[in-house]
Amino acid sequence: MHPETLFISDLHLRPTRPAVTRKFLDFLANRARGAAALYILGDLFDTWVGDDDPSPPGRKVKAALRRLTDSGTPVYFQHGNRDFLIGKRFLEETGLRLLEDYSVIDLYGSRTLLMHGDLLCTDDLPYLEFRKKARSPEWQAEVLSKPVSLRLAYARWYRLRSYFHKRNKTAEIMDVNPQTVESVMLQHRVLRLIHGHTHRPAEHRIEINGALAQRFVLAQWERGGTVLVFNEQRHWIEALTG
Repeated sequence: MHPETLFISDLHLRPTRPAVTRKFLDFLANRARGAAALYILGDLFDTWVGDDDPSPPGRKVKAALRRLTDSGTPVYFQHGNRDFLIGKRFLEETGLRLLEDYSVIDLYGSRTLLMHGDLLCTDDLPYLEFRKKARSPEWQAEVLSKPVSLRLAYARWYRLRSYFHKRNKTAEIMDVNPQTVESVMLQHRVLRLIHGHTHRPAEHRIEINGALAQRFVLAQWERGGTVLVFNEQRHWIEALTG
């Protein structure tokens, strides 16, 4: 059997979606066990207000991730736009290895760029302005100094505000900018890009500097979990059962 590398993103785990959490826990205990590696490319949680938040399903998810990493499967995590406050304590408790916003890996001999995907949506200027502020150490330190209850209330307000803002944005603004995709792939010298964020799963064939390239968009898990699987010979999208 060929070793398999797994890619997922945009699970948006939260208490009101217990079925998604159950599917993820089953995935960690079974399908991901023994994989060459598991990559979680952001938005594992719908909201993460700090590693000191005891709200469900955080505790169960952390325990399941710890069991998987202890079994010998390396698990890599990349911040998304919903869980960028996952910090050192979470990583230590789970054994996850943190990836940079732009991470290039050797995927069975091919340089492959991994991203959450939000940095490719360069037409969404208000979001990028907020992102720059929210990723600063000063902003994060200020937020994390507040009580957990206040942070949770703010997160609910921000989620509601984001919902209404999205209703006024065109589909094109919330999708990737093709020129940005090309520029980023050229900058990192890759012909394969894997990302999530846009909730528009697809495999795109594009041309980069005259060469054929691939852009894989991972699916969200709201309506059923899927995983992008690579081995030495091929790749495929796998729908999870259970």
